[in-house]
Amino acid sequence: MCGLASPGYSLVLILVGIIYILETLSDILQVGYFKLTHGKRIFRMAPLHHHLELGGWSEVKLFCVFSGVTLLACVLAFLGVMGR
Repeated sequence: MCGLASPGYSLVLILVGIIYILETLSDILQVGYFKLTHGKRIFRMAPLHHHLELGGWSEVKLFCVFSGVTLLACVLAFLGVMGR
């Protein structure tokens, strides 16, 4: 067995997929809040990247920022694994 089931690797998966997690959570929060408050919103639009686009961010800027965050999170995950 390759040992990928150890508890420490779960944190690595969270770091590597942080953008996907944030996008999903923004959608879940928006729908839940909308239902609880009968029509009020947290974000202009969900998921998160649509909210940022409506705030004036271009697709290129979104791509660069999201890619940079993913790259940084992957480097941190790699350093965390290499430190074991």
